[in-house]
Amino acid sequence: MSEKDFKPYVPAETSMPEMTFKAVGLGVVMAIVLGAANAYLGMKVGLTVAATFPAAVVAMAAMRIFRGNILEENLARTTASVGESLVAGAIFTIPAFLIAGAWSEFNLRDAMLIMGIGGVLGVLFVIVLRRPLVVEANLPFPESVAASEIVKAGQKGQTGAGLVFGAMGIAAVWELLKNDAGLQIIRDKASAFLHFPRSAIEVLGNKLEYGGGMFLSTPEASPMVMGVGFIVGLRISAVLFCGAILGWLVLVPLAIFLNPDLATVGAEQGWPALAFEIWFRQIRPLAVGTMIVSAFYTLYNLRGPLIDGISKALAGIGAGSAGDAVPRTERDLNLKWVFISIGVMAVPMFLLYRYFSASTPGALVLTVVMLVLGFLFAAVAGYLVGLVGNSNNPISGLTLSALVIAALLMVLMRVTGVHGVAAVLGVAGVVCCAAGVAGDMMQDFKVGHILGGTPWRMQMGEIIGVVAAAVVLPVLLMVLNQAYTIGSAELPAPQAGLMALMAQGIVGGEMAWALVIVGMLLGVALILIEAPAPMLIAVGMYLPFSTTSAVFVGGVLRAILDWFLGRRKADDETKTKAENSGILVASGLIAGQSLMAVLLAFVVLYEQGVMKLPGGQHLLPHFFEDFGFLRLGLGFLVYPLLLLLLVWLPLARSSDR
Repeated sequence: MSEKDFKPYVPAETSMPEMTFKAVGLGVVMAIVLGAANAYLGMKVGLTVAATFPAAVVAMAAMRIFRGNILEENLARTTASVGESLVAGAIFTIPAFLIAGAWSEFNLRDAMLIMGIGGVLGVLFVIVLRRPLVVEANLPFPESVAASEIVKAGQKGQTGAGLVFGAMGIAAVWELLKNDAGLQIIRDKASAFLHFPRSAIEVLGNKLEYGGGMFLSTPEASPMVMGVGFIVGLRISAVLFCGAILGWLVLVPLAIFLNPDLATVGAEQGWPALAFEIWFRQIRPLAVGTMIVSAFYTLYNLRGPLIDGISKALAGIGAGSAGDAVPRTERDLNLKWVFISIGVMAVPMFLLYRYFSASTPGALVLTVVMLVLGFLFAAVAGYLVGLVGNSNNPISGLTLSALVIAALLMVLMRVTGVHGVAAVLGVAGVVCCAAGVAGDMMQDFKVGHILGGTPWRMQMGEIIGVVAAAVVLPVLLMVLNQAYTIGSAELPAPQAGLMALMAQGIVGGEMAWALVIVGMLLGVALILIEAPAPMLIAVGMYLPFSTTSAVFVGGVLRAILDWFLGRRKADDETKTKAENSGILVASGLIAGQSLMAVLLAFVVLYEQGVMKLPGGQHLLPHFFEDFGFLRLGLGFLVYPLLLLLLVWLPLARSSDR
């Protein structure tokens, strides 16, 4: 259907409550909750999940209780999903301050400013871009169309809320049992070290004896991580797992084998500890080099759509400005005030960069760079969301480009050292938050466009959601860092590690160039053989093996569901119903376990004495502490449980008529 013939679900002439207190309040609460869940998920797995679907379901369920209408549901969902997108931008960059050593401890004020400035600018940029990309560009917006269909089905009583909340409860209980005040209780993975037989190899006339072995680990028994694999599907999860095989089962054993002197270290400190150290210190920098090449190659492949999207966005600026003659469904906030607001936001951004760089000229340059790149990358992010959906938006690649440009400018201006690294990461943080919010908003705008929402009210809701999330979510990031340590195996934060290494390497001169260059050559080799998604392969190398293999298990579960549907010769409607049910269950598993992990982070602080309970007692009882076999058995229970939830349940629901 052409845009000329398009009719929204709620006609433009229809007037009903929309931007109400209950809609905005519900949206703000969901923005914080879903943002917290994605913060933990993103730093744990290196992937985030778009919040549009669970936000739509929760909004429908809540508005039934409060007797809200479809436009209130739409505004609540719009306000809610910005929390996920803002925190996605934040976790790709803000942890880099800690990893790079620019912060000795988590700086709450700076994190709030980066998220607030970047998020608000992302909203302002995308207001300018809404009409050219949502209305004029005729893009497919696959996730937006799917989300709008879920909302329409909800008007007929099919909300799917029971699936989301039920799965949240199961995953939350699992995480509670798995963690006893921060101590692992369910043994969610088993590991062993397989020794190789000794070999004799002659090198430069010297006969050397080599040994070593391979570190083996089962997948992490995590409904959250496997839920991610289910949502992204078998292909993406398999590519990610290939990276884990390459890093952990090829490169780590090779490094041990080729260093005979490490045999003494392995015997003294333990072979598993040695394997972990080699992965952490050598394989991860190599993976970063592969990520660098892959990020720029991804942008190069998208050069056509990027140029086209920016051109259309710039050509469409000023069309459809607010006014009485414009239909309700096309009224944006006044563009004149939007541009003025962008100028006003440049002032605190300049002051922030002045603080980071300790250089007034450097801060001026960085401010101009951010405004230009921020707008262009907002257009890029919005256009790509229209093409492939928000879940596939390459924000990390866009951010890396901004970081490299800013870093080179700082080197030219002789702003180096800690101040230069902090300034470069500050630019990356603002750009990443702006691009993340812009992509999410463009998806929300399309859903609202289909349903008949009022754009200016949605834009106000997004601004409110951004401000609330920017105030609250940095506190949760700080708590997660204190409880689990960002950059550790528990929270590896792969994208932030990449940003930190690039900033240190270019500005601080501390890059492990030998490993990074080898990784870059590996990235070139993957591109030459046309390997699928070299970036995902690199991320798989960067993450712990137990995490990546658990994502793969989730992808296998999705393939099992698809196989059963194919065997039953299910029609398109049945397949869609089964897949939507599975995605809602997986979203609930992700939200439930992530939120419980965030809650338990506070418990960890109590147990560690950072926050003390009266009398020093433990907040949680010690479940199953003395029953090793029972703990191990509980860990393996996750597999039949997820088969039940992600395969049998969607199949059963798809059969209901």
